[in-house]
Amino acid sequence: MIEFFGLCVINFFKSLKYLLQRQVKFSSIISQAASISYDSLIISLSIAFIAAAVIAVQVAKQFLMTGAETYIGGTIAIVMIREIAPGFVALAIGARAGTAISAEIANMQVTSQVDAMKTLKVDPVGYYFTPRIIAAMITVPMVVLIAEVIGVLGGMLVCSATIDLHPARYMNSVWAWLSTRDIYISLLKASIFGGLIALVCATQGYQTKGGAKEVGISTTQAAILSTLYMLIADFLVNLVFYIAK
Repeated sequence: MIEFFGLCVINFFKSLKYLLQRQVKFSSIISQAASISYDSLIISLSIAFIAAAVIAVQVAKQFLMTGAETYIGGTIAIVMIREIAPGFVALAIGARAGTAISAEIANMQVTSQVDAMKTLKVDPVGYYFTPRIIAAMITVPMVVLIAEVIGVLGGMLVCSATIDLHPARYMNSVWAWLSTRDIYISLLKASIFGGLIALVCATQGYQTKGGAKEVGISTTQAAILSTLYMLIADFLVNLVFYIAK
């Protein structure tokens, strides 16, 4: 774990150097943005809606029994925006796009395409990593923002259908509880998660040696490691902004 973390740090700085030297192509970033976030949009929004619906079902009746139905909207909004939307969207993108990144780069490694890049005096880390990291850090927050809106509205629909809570009362609770600070922190989380997905999965793929079997193993490890690193980052961000403030 320590060795892999060191490799991730080294690759991140190589990618940053490649970016500062302005060698990355804008078209590559757009292409990776479409592959990472746009292609994951439907599954991410579906997960956000279902998660909000489940939370609404769990809390609506209990809040109604205690006469606290006016707090339902705020509770769902806080849970969705602070944790569920950035976390679940990042996990969905990591499972779909992160594993694809790892498999693609691993396949390039075992078929000697990376060695061919080196003979052309092109830094393979910068060439392969930088567009993916930038694209993920920019576009994952966009998906998360849409997922937050879908989640809040989904909770409103479920509450209206199950306990007949008026949408106006629901939204009044959302506006009373929600702050722009929570939205900013959730977008920061999403950007960090996106960068980690691209960096960790690309690093795992880049370290692959062998053949087709090792590509599959590397892809599985990339999914596990990216999830682990996201959870650690999530804890640290929460610690900084919500505990140590």
